[in-house]
Amino acid sequence: MDRRSFFQKAGLATAGAAMATPAIAQVSQKVVWRMASYFSRSFETIYAGAEDIARRVAEATDGAFEIQVKAPGDAVPAERVLDAVRAGTVEAAFAPTSEFWEIEPTYALATALPFGLNPRMANAWFYQGNGKALLSEFFASQGLYGLPAGNAGTQMGGWFRKDIGTLDDLKGLKFRISGIAAKVLEKIGASPQKLAIDDVYSALERNQIDAARHLGPLDDAALGLYRVAKYYYYPAFWDAGPAIHALFNLEKYKALPPRYQAILEDACAAANTGMMASYDAKNPRALREIVASGTQLRPFTQDILDAAFAANNALCLELASKSPYFKKAYVDQLAFRKDAYMLTQVGDYTFDTFMVIQQRAGKL
Repeated sequence: MDRRSFFQKAGLATAGAAMATPAIAQVSQKVVWRMASYFSRSFETIYAGAEDIARRVAEATDGAFEIQVKAPGDAVPAERVLDAVRAGTVEAAFAPTSEFWEIEPTYALATALPFGLNPRMANAWFYQGNGKALLSEFFASQGLYGLPAGNAGTQMGGWFRKDIGTLDDLKGLKFRISGIAAKVLEKIGASPQKLAIDDVYSALERNQIDAARHLGPLDDAALGLYRVAKYYYYPAFWDAGPAIHALFNLEKYKALPPRYQAILEDACAAANTGMMASYDAKNPRALREIVASGTQLRPFTQDILDAAFAANNALCLELASKSPYFKKAYVDQLAFRKDAYMLTQVGDYTFDTFMVIQQRAGKL
């Protein structure tokens, strides 16, 4: 090959590389989003879920796709995050959609229904069942695109100033609780109270409320509720596997390059897994510390669970008669739940029951 031919070919190669540069730059275009969190920074593990998404997205795009996580009040108040992302005031939100169930009941189904799916089942329904497709159809009707982005695991039933021995003990009991669970508890005689989480401690201390639910041992210990309520009940039958969603303005999401959309999906899936692992690792120590403080653990009695189960079934049928989106997803989830618990009783339940017996015998 002569020098002239070589440089001519080299020149063509250089020109080709130069022509390809704008295409690469276009894929890596700078995007800056704001994600409004429903949770304050005091919810360290949950709040970190949104930060985890932002970090993963930034790392995968060399900082070209930046998501700025905003605590409540920094962009919009917690109760306004859904409105803000739908309006495009912010591009994204990080929230338990069940808090907005009164707008449309399907929002509750996207987080957790009382007596619903545990975390593993919820993920299976989202990722391998019809959950994601059904919820995507609903979210699109709301101007949203949503992805599971965290799960706090089965919650505790809350803090009570007095022992709850029977269903009658719930009658008229002023219970700080939100979401669809408030309606279920109202149906069985309790008196749900809407109260900001920052006001719960003082309300219990001053006898303004009789009980309050928060989350699980880790977050409850951080609030110090064991100092103002003696009894810690379990389980939160309304939150067996509460999913946290990353919600995106649908038009903003569609405008993203496909590569960014894929990165966002992967980041949310990783945050979903990471949050559950974090709670599973931290909650046992927190529960030991709570019990060591003198707190008395109590299970809800069978009559309370039975009454709540029946009340929830009636409520869901009522909601299904009013919302086609809820009905479609609810019927599908019921069928999925039935199969999931069929398998669970054969394997997981039998094994876990044996291991719990060993634990109680001091053999673990």
